[in-house]
Amino acid sequence: MSAPVEFFRLLLAVIVVLSVATAIGEVLRQRYDADGRNAVIENLNARIASWWGMVALMAIAFLFGRFGVVVLFAFLSFAALREFLTLTSKARADHWALLVSFFVIIPFQYWLVYRGWYGLYSIFIPVYAFLFMPILVALRGDTDRFLTRVAETQWGLMIAVFAVSHVPALITLIIPGFEGRGVLLIAWLVVVVQGADVLQYLFGMLFGRHRIAPTLSASKTWEGFAGGMASSVVLGMLLVWLTPFAIWQAGLMAAVVVALGFFGGLVMSTIKRDKGVKDWGHLIAGHGGFTDRLDSVVFSAPVFFHLVRYFWA
Repeated sequence: MSAPVEFFRLLLAVIVVLSVATAIGEVLRQRYDADGRNAVIENLNARIASWWGMVALMAIAFLFGRFGVVVLFAFLSFAALREFLTLTSKARADHWALLVSFFVIIPFQYWLVYRGWYGLYSIFIPVYAFLFMPILVALRGDTDRFLTRVAETQWGLMIAVFAVSHVPALITLIIPGFEGRGVLLIAWLVVVVQGADVLQYLFGMLFGRHRIAPTLSASKTWEGFAGGMASSVVLGMLLVWLTPFAIWQAGLMAAVVVALGFFGGLVMSTIKRDKGVKDWGHLIAGHGGFTDRLDSVVFSAPVFFHLVRYFWA
């Protein structure tokens, strides 16, 4: 079975699930939300509508192969970095560093990914960008909160650009017997991690009693984590046909990425609470900003990439 056939089979399954969800949302709206004042139902329908848009965007990018996927995630990194840095305090002396971050570092990192230049894109931001950034700011001579300003920009580059760029980098891996099907690995990672978000939320709503970090998130409970983890492992194993893994390996990999996605989301929630905001942005109705959708992928993508590269590529 070729990669396009497998991809369209997955796309069809997602469309069926979203169609069912849309129908359920419409029934709930007609029965319990005729006046449009039920916040839960309005939020549910807004999320479903947003998922249609995100799935369409991903499908179009995947149709253009490596170029389309790299451009899509470069755009997402640009938007996520903008959201992140909007919450930080900057001075006039930071302007050149910000300009370089958006219009030099992001394009260059993704060009390296597109070329499959692993030896450089795996160190470009954590080594060279990290060393160059404070030099650029120091040359402007503003010492007020210098370390905080530089560190916040570096941290933004790390999570919004470096970590996210490991998703399209999956396409560049050469896996014996799996050549030309890297886009399916991206689909598997995104579906499992994003599916885990929804499942953890549902299990938490139904059975949640013990909060993991009450000051950070009221919806993250140990019961939701356990239920979401178990069901996501099953989901990963059901989607094993998208991967080069054996079925037990798919389950193990799903457990790893779901755990990292969960605790990555917790870290990102901590940053939001520190900055006094609920969401990173408001560009996606019902979902906050781009970073709110990427936060669980941010922590899971680099580890998933390196596990696949080490054991299969």
